Amino acid sequence: MPAVSTRSDLPAVAASPSPDPLLEVRALHHTYNSEPVLRGIDLTLGAGERLALTGPSGSGKTTLLNCIGGIDRPRAGEVFIHGQHLGGLNPEALARFRRRHLGTVFQLFHLLPTLTVRENIELPLILTRVSGSLREARVDELLDRVGLRHRANALPGEISGGERQRAAVARAVAHRPSLLLADEPTGSLDQTNGAEILRLLAEVSRENRAALVLVTHSDEAAAICTRRLRLLDGRLTDAA
Repeated sequence: MPAVSTRSDLPAVAASPSPDPLLEVRALHHTYNSEPVLRGIDLTLGAGERLALTGPSGSGKTTLLNCIGGIDRPRAGEVFIHGQHLGGLNPEALARFRRRHLGTVFQLFHLLPTLTVRENIELPLILTRVSGSLREARVDELLDRVGLRHRANALPGEISGGERQRAAVARAVAHRPSLLLADEPTGSLDQTNGAEILRLLAEVSRENRAALVLVTHSDEAAAICTRRLRLLDGRLTDAA
């Protein structure tokens, strides 16, 4: 299906690579209960790059994703997205920035239980003030792409786990963010549904030149990425 345009004032990504990274992480440290989790993380990612972040359970992958996405404030270090230092934003400005530039696929979906599938997918378009007709067309396109047209008016509690994850991915990409963060997006899916989600993430990244950070234990998921790094003992290394 051809892509449906949204408002021109949504964040645009350059057609050719920029000399400046879309994402830059500098000397990031984080702790939980005084225990170090991240120990001096440095990372850059350009528009259209897809990074698979691997490592054992408890190694800090989700923590790093949350720091990049502005959900957690690191103990030390800096995160820049489009040159904007997230630590320099107050909570209201950070929320606006995240709504506009980031799309996040959470491991446990985080769909709003009182909204239908259609309304969940539509929500980021409402928050970024996309007009009604363009909003409807974009949601229809995504419902078709994730195979949920027939479940559009169902509540999250009325659909399967695989369908909830597909809805969560559609919501994350609806406003065409320039940075996608996905935490084990295929962890609760069977092989067929998982492959469809990976295909969609790769397609959206290519179509919109969106950068993708994908936390995964799956070699199949990592295979859609252009780079792979391993997080171990709070530090990033090249994946074996």
